[in-house]
Amino acid sequence: MQPVKRLGHLALAAIMAIAATMLSTPAGAAAAPPGEHQGTLASGATWLGHVPERWNGTVLLFSHGFGAMRPQDAPDDQTRDLLLAEGYALVGSSYSGPTLWALEHAVDDQFAALEAFTALLGAEPERTIAVGRSMGGLVSAREAHQPRGEIDAVLTTCGIVAGGLNLNNYQLDGLHALTELLAPGRTIPLVRYTGPAQAAQAAADITALVAEAQSTPQGRARIALAAALFNLPGWARGEARPAPRDYEAQEEQQFRAMVAGALTRYVTAREQIELSAGGNTAWNKGVSYRTLLSSSARSAQVRALYHGAGLDLRAELDRLTATADITADPWAVADLRKSSMVSGELRVPHLTIHTVADELVPVEQVDWYDEHVRHSGDRLRSLYVETAGHCAFLPSEHLTALHALEQRLASGRWPSLRPTDLADAGSGYPDGTPRFIRYEPSRLVGGLDEPGRTHHR
Repeated sequence: MQPVKRLGHLALAAIMAIAATMLSTPAGAAAAPPGEHQGTLASGATWLGHVPERWNGTVLLFSHGFGAMRPQDAPDDQTRDLLLAEGYALVGSSYSGPTLWALEHAVDDQFAALEAFTALLGAEPERTIAVGRSMGGLVSAREAHQPRGEIDAVLTTCGIVAGGLNLNNYQLDGLHALTELLAPGRTIPLVRYTGPAQAAQAAADITALVAEAQSTPQGRARIALAAALFNLPGWARGEARPAPRDYEAQEEQQFRAMVAGALTRYVTAREQIELSAGGNTAWNKGVSYRTLLSSSARSAQVRALYHGAGLDLRAELDRLTATADITADPWAVADLRKSSMVSGELRVPHLTIHTVADELVPVEQVDWYDEHVRHSGDRLRSLYVETAGHCAFLPSEHLTALHALEQRLASGRWPSLRPTDLADAGSGYPDGTPRFIRYEPSRLVGGLDEPGRTHHR
């Protein structure tokens, strides 16, 4: 096990829980030799697993994010090495199916990979914890609701926990604002793409509009409005965090995130979701853009920049509402609701971790998820990391969160999740002390059942 410099309550408890599991599992219980193992499932998906030198009895079932074509069993090599050193067995599948939005098949493929890996180990795990990253965080969230008697707990990292319908809808709101306000009269398709090429061209066209608009105060104000609808933070990866009222600096970082790839992902991922669901799953007909902005924590920034640019914000919001005419395909909505949303009935303990500024999966998704699982007992907790960037975690943050979740399993109660205790617990890892902070995310602008969005299809 990785030595620690200082042992707080959480670290001691986690070590005791891990040690107890190791003592209850015979040395060499895994039939497979230590190292890397691979296989192919009946669905055609492949799986990857790693067996540690001395198995502690726990299997981590890892779900990778959007865009990966090969199986992964850990978020990165350094985290894998630390997990293996602590005795965890690791497995994950590539997912099957024709699209990068793999929610139609991912959950089944993950359970099949777990079954194949368990057979390889030659012994039933003492416990199995599902871990998911980004889109894989939605996979693991679904596993928390449907554990099939195989999953004991779930750790979701930077996960799309609010689901595919929410993701598609608030992103459509932001794209509508950019195209309607920056290129009125020009037709740039936002939904129902004919294929990847059309989506890539639309993404390039919108990115070019934004790049040109950044040169004027009016353009920057409109970019900020779209950012508020995207739930896009005013702090970008690798940048110094702007002051709370430095609205110009916040807009500059929102702009950089958009043109650095966020806009491309918003559009091209939508094409893959449409392909998976069999049609368009987003709508803005009947949406009140004035109400959407009023529910945003970034409304003050937008109002200030609009005032400075001499623009009539009310008129532009009303224009967005009047020109919003996109309806969804009901069959596609039903399909995505089934494959890419959670029921709200948590069955096992679920811990989420999220950076406070995520340009692809905004932290506001956690607030929506929390609201929709509150009736499921004391099973959910969320941790927040003070940094910017999608999935920009240190390995120590992964390990510390995992140990906290193990304590919940061992005792039936959540341990202290105070940032100081978490920092103490993870201070001995080589990559740096965990950066957890106290944080309350804002409401998810434009999500289902949120102010401003109707159920119109």
